[in-house]
Amino acid sequence: MRKTGAVPVISGAWALPNAPQFSEGIAKAKELCRSAGGTFAVLNVEGEDEQSQSVLETAFRDARSDEWKEFLADCLKFEAEIAKEISIEKFTFAELEEEEQSLERLRRWFRDLKKRDALQLPAAEQAQKALNSCIDSLEAYAQSVYSAQNGGE
Repeated sequence: MRKTGAVPVISGAWALPNAPQFSEGIAKAKELCRSAGGTFAVLNVEGEDEQSQSVLETAFRDARSDEWKEFLADCLKFEAEIAKEISIEKFTFAELEEEEQSLERLRRWFRDLKKRDALQLPAAEQAQKALNSCIDSLEAYAQSVYSAQNGGE
C-alpha cells in the first residue's frame, strides 16, 4: 500500500484520497492480500467534520512532501557526482553508463511520485526542475566523455 501512496492510519489500515490514479495499486494490493489468504476491504470514508478531514489530508500531504524532499536530495547527490567526475576528468564510457543508469532511476522515481501526488504539491514542480537540471548535467558530461574518447575532437 505504501508503494501505491497510501499513508498508515493504524496497524493494518491505510488511507488514500479517492482518486482514479490509485485504483490499479489498490487492485494489486487486494489481489496480493487475498491470494495469501488475507482479508482486504476498501472503505470510502469521509471525515465527520473539517478537522477530521484535515487529519487525513495532512498525513497524505506530509508523506508526499517527505518523498519529494528525498527525491530532491537525490537529485543534488546526482549533480554532485557528475561535478566530481568532471573535476577529476573521469571521462569513461563505463562511468557514463553508470550515470545514465542513475538518471534513469531518478526518472522512474519521479514518474512514480507524480502518480501518487493527488494533491499536486508545489514540490513536484521543484522536482521537475531538479530532474531537468540532472538531465542537462548528464548531457554535458556525456559530451565531455565523447570528446575525451575521440581524442579531444
